[in-house]
Amino acid sequence: MTNVKELPFSLPPPQGGRPDLLIVAGEHSGDQHAALAVRELAALQPGLRISALGGPALAAAGTQLLHDLTATSVVGLVEVLKNIRHFRTVFHATVRWIEVHRPRAVCLVDYPGFNLRLAQELRKRGLSRKGGGTLPVFYYISPQIWAWKAGRRFEMAKTLDAMAVIFPFEVQSYADTKLPVSFVGHPFVSGGEPSTVSYDPAGPVLLLPGSRRQAVARIFPALLDAYLWYRNDQGDREAAVIYPDDDVLAVVRKSAVASFRLVRAGAPVAASAVLTSSGTMSMRCALAGIPGAIAYRTNPLTYFLARRLVKVPFIGIANLLLGEPMYPEFIQGLATPARLAAQLHASVTDRNRILQTRGQAVRLRQLLSEPAAGSVGAWLAGHLAAADV
Repeated sequence: MTNVKELPFSLPPPQGGRPDLLIVAGEHSGDQHAALAVRELAALQPGLRISALGGPALAAAGTQLLHDLTATSVVGLVEVLKNIRHFRTVFHATVRWIEVHRPRAVCLVDYPGFNLRLAQELRKRGLSRKGGGTLPVFYYISPQIWAWKAGRRFEMAKTLDAMAVIFPFEVQSYADTKLPVSFVGHPFVSGGEPSTVSYDPAGPVLLLPGSRRQAVARIFPALLDAYLWYRNDQGDREAAVIYPDDDVLAVVRKSAVASFRLVRAGAPVAASAVLTSSGTMSMRCALAGIPGAIAYRTNPLTYFLARRLVKVPFIGIANLLLGEPMYPEFIQGLATPARLAAQLHASVTDRNRILQTRGQAVRLRQLLSEPAAGSVGAWLAGHLAAADV
């Protein structure tokens, strides 16, 4: 057992007695999706005591935020290794908190590098039901086992009590395991999480570098250079940059060699075209039918390893779902100002490109509109009702 005195910090105790639920969400998108789940759950079961490791969205939803995991969200092997001591500290503090305060249940949201290890540790220590204890462990938003490391599903079946997925085809991905899997709808199309972006042919071009500080520092300069190239050739169409928090805002402002509108994530914005990283916001723009392209840059070693581990034709989820490049992808050295500027020009002026994107958005929405087993809040409520049985 980890001795709390050996940890550089410990998480605060729960407020109001034994918590009904602990949520762990380590990225901005997971924080937002988990907040929606909490609001739905609170409407069905008022008065629940919910603690969380997450971010500002979970705090705003009424949970007791124990630690802001989103503040140190990173992606890629090299980036993780640079922060390994911090992640280990948070990991052990989380395990210790669960040991001491014994929540009725735990819900892990996405963030597989941290959360799957946490589920394994809870089983190893005999705390979870799968380890002989009493704690049920649920998972919301499946790791992309259909893209890489598919064998994880068997280990997940050994450590998790139930899984809720946001893409209908993911249910079949676990068919050869004993893990109960439910499709609960995608939060962008289920009606619970309203869209914040929309298409306007007269609107600005959107530059979306992502939500992780290290990734933004690599990607945003490429997006900005492309916009400047496009503006010099095509006129003075405004650019708008969506940022999730003050840390990312600081990175964006370091590159402020041109004027652009700054938009805090969650505020509505209508755009004519988009250059985006491959994250959650690219999916929002795709569903809104905004033409554009994906640009992505990461640490060269991370990219080298990913090319050998990930066996999918696209990195953008909309492209993967459609089986075609709704958003052409420009990765690493291909993300040049000239190529990306050409994509902006085509997205604004090419009527066939605009109509094709609008049609792909309709198809994408149809793919995600398969009837769900119920909302994620109802899914959680049902499992919590049975947690003490």
